[in-house]
Amino acid sequence: MSAAPQAAPSPEVLYAVRGHVATITLNRPDRMNTISRTMLGELCESLLEAERDTNVRVVILTGTGRAFCAGLDLTEVTRSSGGGIAAGASQAVNLDLRNTPPTILFAMDKPTICALNGSAAGYGMDTALGCDIRIMADGAKLAAAFTKRGVVPESGGTWFLPRLLGWSKAAELIFTGRTLTAQECKEMGLVSEVVAGDALLARAEAVAEEIAANAPLAVQASKRMMRMGLNETFNDHVHHVFLQLLPLFKSQDAAEGMRAFMEKRSAKFEGK
Repeated sequence: MSAAPQAAPSPEVLYAVRGHVATITLNRPDRMNTISRTMLGELCESLLEAERDTNVRVVILTGTGRAFCAGLDLTEVTRSSGGGIAAGASQAVNLDLRNTPPTILFAMDKPTICALNGSAAGYGMDTALGCDIRIMADGAKLAAAFTKRGVVPESGGTWFLPRLLGWSKAAELIFTGRTLTAQECKEMGLVSEVVAGDALLARAEAVAEEIAANAPLAVQASKRMMRMGLNETFNDHVHHVFLQLLPLFKSQDAAEGMRAFMEKRSAKFEGK
């Protein structure tokens, strides 16, 4: 008697597009969405797919279950040949850091919204910080627990936090490894909004739709300029903004935006 076929494992990252919004969902709820090697690859592929798809104008990143992402899956590290953290770390140095979620998120022109359905720690916190906008469920927390684990914020936290909070607050958070409530995150400016957990995705989708209704070429150019402005002088930045304006002035969307304004109606942008 032949054995019954086994069900295929569920994908560790879910990808769906509705209208102009792509939703990417971390899907290891039994492991609090900790990042496995499989999830790392699937997340990269999903982010790149959203960036390539000309129909997608905004990306929402969220998770299933009670956590957004509890960090890297340490069970994979401790199972490494040699049986310890050091062995796992020796494998980590072989990662191509140019093609990991934090660097892909930073390089994306599409706006990204992190819908923090639950708590984020370590790598999960850094990934959330890499999104442009963060909306947080009222029961979620951010745990900057790196120094409590003997490591540093390895995926962008030491770059993002001083810029988001200023040096003193960032230093306090990183050095203490403190865990922040949703309300503390809101007060510090780490998230834009705190909403009830059952209203989180609907709120993120509403913000995404509001962004997607605008001219996508202009939104993406604005994000590029914000990113470039982090490391430019004012005069250099103004020059680069002017260079971005030239092709936008020639776009069909710019003409549509001006007509819609004069005709007192909502514009219908096509990304051309």
